[in-house]
Amino acid sequence: MTTNLPFADWPQVFADDERLAGALLDRLTHHVHILEIIGDSYRLKSSLNKSKGKQQ
Repeated sequence: MTTNLPFADWPQVFADDERLAGALLDRLTHHVHILEIIGDSYRLKSSLNKSKGKQQ
């Protein structure tokens, strides 16, 4: 699973229910490796380049 939201912002996705978000994160992140990638999104960059090409 991938997301662009930090864990601190997950409660807002689940109707501001911190207990629900915490329980879901606990189960989703059990026995996993979490990779945080800092940098520009390749998909966003590609999408922006495609839209610039269509405008010209």
